[in-house]
Amino acid sequence: MTERIIAACDGACKGNPGPAAWAWVIAGADGEVATWEAGPLGRATNNVAELTALLRLLEATSPATPLEVRMDSQYAMKAVTTWLPGWRRKGWKTASGSPVANKDLVVAIDALLTGRDVRFVYTPAHQVDGDRLNAAADAAASRSAVTQEPAGSAAGSVLPPPDTRERPPAPRRAGAARSGGSRTGGARTGGSKGGTVRAKFPGRCRCGSPYGKGETIAKNDSGWGHPACATAS
Repeated sequence: MTERIIAACDGACKGNPGPAAWAWVIAGADGEVATWEAGPLGRATNNVAELTALLRLLEATSPATPLEVRMDSQYAMKAVTTWLPGWRRKGWKTASGSPVANKDLVVAIDALLTGRDVRFVYTPAHQVDGDRLNAAADAAASRSAVTQEPAGSAAGSVLPPPDTRERPPAPRRAGAARSGGSRTGGARTGGSKGGTVRAKFPGRCRCGSPYGKGETIAKNDSGWGHPACATAS
């Protein structure tokens, strides 16, 4: 039996949109990064960077070898594993009738996934003692987004160290209600219908991943959740 390749990919964007880049890393037999590559995208969105990272990883690996992909983008994972069949049936329209964003990237990834044994594993980003491969991909993508230069093990580049700083929770606003469970809601930050809000309470998005109090959320067909999941559903 062919041994499964263990890999991670990530995108980075300094502003959304802003200077962006993609990166992937592949583990060796010891579980540490053996090969990696990162590339700039110029000005792009975070979702474009995440999808491009997955596309480049699939292009760089043999379709005959089983692959495990670790990534922290719920949007990219759901786009190519969950939402894609529905988009295709609806003529590449979302549930709201809007054109699917980043269709060209999604279609290209779908073609590379066809007939392959690929297992996706969600790994939350920026966690203390989190997944080392995901942290390495994040660091490589982040540096390439800043420098707008390609890098990788094939070019003899040195992999940048991961960002090990623990991200502090969002500050609690004066007068905000205390959390009482998984309720949702918040104060609108956009003036028009369909704008984003700051969550007053923690909750869970339709994609299955939780969001915390103070995070930016948006209305979707079944409640509140990540803005990317609301626009992509």
